[in-house]
Amino acid sequence: MNNAGKPMEESLDPENWELYRDTGYQMVDDMLAFLKDIRSQPVWTKPPSNVRAFLQEELPRGGRPLPDVYRDFLKNILPYRKGNIHPRYFSWVEGTGSFSGALADFLASSMNSNLGIGDHSAVYVEQQVLNWCKQIVGYPSSSAGAFTSGGSVANITALIVARNAFDKKQIRKRGLKGLEAQLVVYCSTETHNCIFKAVETIGVGTDNLRKIPVDEKMEIDLTLLRNQIDIDKKNGLIPFCLVGNAGTVNTGAVDPLSEMAEICRKEKMWFHVDGAIGALLNILPEYQKILKPMTEADSIAFDLHKWLYTNYDAGCVLIRDGESSRSAFIQEANYLAAHERGLAAGPESFSNFGLELSRPFRSLKIWMSLQEHGIDKYERLIRQNIKQAYYTGDRIKQSPDLELLTPVSLNIVCFRFNPGDLPESVLNELNKELMMRLQEKGIAAPSYTFIHRRYAIRMSITNHRTITADLEAIIENTIILGRQIIKENEKYGTYSPAL
Repeated sequence: MNNAGKPMEESLDPENWELYRDTGYQMVDDMLAFLKDIRSQPVWTKPPSNVRAFLQEELPRGGRPLPDVYRDFLKNILPYRKGNIHPRYFSWVEGTGSFSGALADFLASSMNSNLGIGDHSAVYVEQQVLNWCKQIVGYPSSSAGAFTSGGSVANITALIVARNAFDKKQIRKRGLKGLEAQLVVYCSTETHNCIFKAVETIGVGTDNLRKIPVDEKMEIDLTLLRNQIDIDKKNGLIPFCLVGNAGTVNTGAVDPLSEMAEICRKEKMWFHVDGAIGALLNILPEYQKILKPMTEADSIAFDLHKWLYTNYDAGCVLIRDGESSRSAFIQEANYLAAHERGLAAGPESFSNFGLELSRPFRSLKIWMSLQEHGIDKYERLIRQNIKQAYYTGDRIKQSPDLELLTPVSLNIVCFRFNPGDLPESVLNELNKELMMRLQEKGIAAPSYTFIHRRYAIRMSITNHRTITADLEAIIENTIILGRQIIKENEKYGTYSPAL
């Protein structure tokens, strides 16, 4: 092949910039109208077979005009979204985002900054927003941190730091086999499964994860925890890390963090708090007392795409001892060496505080949202969601056909349709069918869990768009659909409304 001569050159920039501007304006107009009318749309619609077939087509060889591609998005992608932007979306604990957050993501993507290294504006924005996060959860300014894709990676990052800080940093060199005994991690049975993945990731293994049962409040049983620690020590094992929950995913329960912190001090264990659900409650004065021990933990993980309503993705991990965080990840490479001047002269690389070298500009949407609304408005919105949860719980208790399965905690409501005189196994089947119909009809999208082996319809109210009418809609339709299912199925017996 002859490579001599001037090469043929092209780029991904548009040939017709005006066409792209018009298409971009159309996208903004369409999305504004879409979000403005979101309440009138179904919460969720299953992608039909023709859409799934379209989205399984082979790799395109040639290109098409951007307006044509956008029309395919409007036809085959947007109508079949997950639904978490809808005001009656209550599944899992997922954020709703905002239009200004979407614009921030557009700006960040247009800049296309890599925050791994360098002296540029995005790095300073990241530092500023991390400092704001420290203020929000009550962490010292000397702590270290990093933004992650979400709570799962934030929790894994924290446990990597905890492991690498053990045994005076020798684990990074010798691995876990260099230890004199097996490390053990403790958490409650209500802990999010990302902690189980984290324990596997750091090489401790789930055989050495002690899942401690919870009490009637769905909080970790401290007596059982202390007993298990004593048993493990007598067996020659090393109690290494205790994970507390600032709001469990199932019920929103907050573990007794003060007592757990005291146990960690006594046993010289790392105290980590999974605050994905409730850490941001620290901005509410009425929750600061119960969360004070969280602010003294060795590490904390939380999500801003939950109760800061930030667009995905936006997780955060903070490590109290900044040097422990740095020592866990720092790796020297001549191509990453800092310089006195020039592009490589910026702040310390964020890659020294986490797994990623290539890092997207996640913090811009957080920065813009906090600048636009101020933290006081987020305080009001979080308190609004909590009040909505308690309102829903009261409405459920007022209905003879509904049963509240756990006391309302934070923003989580677990209940079921229960007209009475039905076996538990039948009630479980009935409520599972009911929950799926709520979703399939586009009425609402709650999720589900089991509370003491009872199938629960679970509502997580983490939504700045939710209003009282949305709460009434799910209550009323749960009763209507529950009665309808009973009438359709003889196995449920004859329904007789309670008086």
